[in-house]
Amino acid sequence: MPKLAVLGHPVSHSRSPAMQTAALEALGLESWSYRAIDAAPEAFEMTVKELAEVGYAGVNVTVPHKEAALALSDEASEASQQIGAANTLVFSDKRIEAHNTDADGLLAALPDPPRGHRTLVLGAGGAARAAIWALRWEGAEVEVWNRTPERAEAICAELGGKAVIAPRQSEYDLIVNTSAAGLRGEDPFDHLPLERGEFTDHQTVVDMVYGERRSRLLKAAEGARAAVVDGLEILVQQGARSLEIWTGRRPDLDVMREAARRR
Repeated sequence: MPKLAVLGHPVSHSRSPAMQTAALEALGLESWSYRAIDAAPEAFEMTVKELAEVGYAGVNVTVPHKEAALALSDEASEASQQIGAANTLVFSDKRIEAHNTDADGLLAALPDPPRGHRTLVLGAGGAARAAIWALRWEGAEVEVWNRTPERAEAICAELGGKAVIAPRQSEYDLIVNTSAAGLRGEDPFDHLPLERGEFTDHQTVVDMVYGERRSRLLKAAEGARAAVVDGLEILVQQGARSLEIWTGRRPDLDVMREAARRR
């Protein structure tokens, strides 16, 4: 029986097991299974290698392991190499193949192509790497903020874009939060260089954080009539691409959306 999983720390909040299980069942692949596994950073390498040895077909990788996942691979897609992070691993003959579906997932979730849009990416982790790479590839003008300015400068030196310390919120066409601000229920506005009342109706605001309710960040953006994209839609888009890599089958996005939102 082929087995799949998502690895993260924390990972109990993940909607991936419900979403991917529903997608597998809709494809007639009921013998496949998908679960969540919490792996602390110090146990990540050992966990991946054990799963590869005991018959898992592959795993999704989430915070904080995406850069470590790429480093563990024997082979890597061109996109994951350029991004410097992987969110999808394939196990075959005890070898590990790395892919990154975060970039395509983000672009598919946006309401409009980002070409020419002035864009602010918040964060400098694995998800930020995919966002910066994808948005620049599509012709966006990307600026990056991180609470540790040196990390923003380092990621821009590697991937392009401009590091900023005090971004002017209202001047951006697209704002993408890739940080974990708000993931544990804290107020994201206490941790990000954003103000609740400074969104505008010409903006698109993306928050990769998701939970039981609409995030505080997106609620504030909606209050200004900005277009919003939540983390669940990005999860669906990137998850569908991962599933197609593992199974060779294209899943039903509506089935995945319903399961992800229902949990």
